[in-house]
Amino acid sequence: MRQATATKPKKPRVNLRRPDVMELVTAEVARHYHSTLVEKIRDAGGTHVTGNTTIRLASEFGFCYGVERAIDLAYASRRVFPDERIFLIGEIIHNPDVNRQLADMRIESLPWREIDASYDTLTEDDIVIVPAFGAPVSFIDKVESRGCRVVDTTCGDVMKVWRRVREYARDGFTSIIHGKAGHEETRATASRALGKDGGGHYLVVLTLDDAGTVCRYIREGGDKQAFLERFSGATSPGFDPDVHLARVGVANQTTMLKSETEEIQRRIRAAVIERDGGDESAFRVFDTICGATQERQDALFDMLREPPDLLIVVGGYNSSNTAHLVEIAEPVTPTFFIRNAECLESLEQIIHFDLHDQSEARVPLDGLLDPSRKVTVGVTAGASCPANLIEETIRRVLALRGEKAD
Repeated sequence: MRQATATKPKKPRVNLRRPDVMELVTAEVARHYHSTLVEKIRDAGGTHVTGNTTIRLASEFGFCYGVERAIDLAYASRRVFPDERIFLIGEIIHNPDVNRQLADMRIESLPWREIDASYDTLTEDDIVIVPAFGAPVSFIDKVESRGCRVVDTTCGDVMKVWRRVREYARDGFTSIIHGKAGHEETRATASRALGKDGGGHYLVVLTLDDAGTVCRYIREGGDKQAFLERFSGATSPGFDPDVHLARVGVANQTTMLKSETEEIQRRIRAAVIERDGGDESAFRVFDTICGATQERQDALFDMLREPPDLLIVVGGYNSSNTAHLVEIAEPVTPTFFIRNAECLESLEQIIHFDLHDQSEARVPLDGLLDPSRKVTVGVTAGASCPANLIEETIRRVLALRGEKAD
C-alpha cells in the first residue's frame, strides 16, 4: 500500500507563461539553441550541396514540442524566480549540453534514482522542476511535503501512458511495460501502475527475448523463482507471475522502437488468447508511442530507402529515442552516434558511442570522408538534440573536407 505523506498546503500556482516572461525566454532559448543553417537546409528540402559533399537531413529530427516546452518552463522558472534556489529532479532531458546550460543558470540537479538526504534540505522558498520524463510518485510526494513550488514539465505523451496504467490498476490488470527498467520515464510510469491505493502491479520487459519468457509463462507457467530472478528490479513489490499475469495490459516507455513495441504487444496478446481458449478479455493494449519518436523513426526509414554513404546521429548517449535511431540505421549504412561535433576528430577518426558495448571509442572512418570523392552524409538527431549541435556537426563535416556551409 502507498503510504500517505504529510504535506504542507500547496502554494498558489504561478503563471510562468506570462507574455513578458516568454518573450525573454523565447529570445534566450533561440540564442542558445537555434540554427539558421539548419533552417536553411530544411527550407531547401533537407539537402545541402557544397562541392563534393551532399548533406541530407532527415525530414524530422531534433527538438520535439515536449522538449521545447520543458526547456521553456525551466528558463521561465529562472526568469520568474531570479533569486530563489531552483532544483531539478535529475536531468530536464537527455542532452548534456542542455543540462550544462541549466547548471550555468544556477538550476541544481537533485538525485533521481533515490530520495536521499538532499531532499530534506528543501524549503518552502525553493522551486523544484519535474523533468520531461516525469518522476515517480514518491518523489512528487516528498517535494510537496517540503512545501516547495513545483514546476511540472512532464511531456503530455508520458502522462497519457500514466492514465492508461492507472486504468489497468483500477480494473485489476497488471501493466507490462516495454521499456528500460532503470530509465527515468519507465520508473515514473511504473509508480503510476501501482494505482491510487498502491495495490496494482507491473512488469518491465526490454527485449523480444524478455517478451518470449513472459509469453511462455503465460501459456505454460514454469519456475516462479527463476522468472523473478530474471526480472529482478523490473517488477512491482510482491509481484507473483502465477497471479499477476492472469490479466495484463501492455504499455511502453514512449521512446521505444515502435516496431519492437508492436511485436511485443502482438506476442503477449497471442499468448493470452491461446491460454484462454480464444478469449482476449484478459488482454488490453493502447498505442502509447510518442508521436515525435514515431515521426523521427519514420523519417529515418524514409532516408534509408536511398542510403547515404554514412549517417551521423547526434544526441546524448543516454537518450533512448536517439539510440533507437542508431539501431535502425546500423544494418543499412555506416552509422556513427556522436555527442557533438567535437567527436569528428579528423578525416580518419571519429569518437563514436557503441550501443553494443555501451562505451565511447575512437573508430576509423575508413576513407568515408575522403575529400577527393563525392560523398553523401546523412544527419539526424533525437528529440532531445538542439539544432545548434546539428549545425556544428554539419560545419565540421564540411570543414574537414575543405568546404564551407555558405
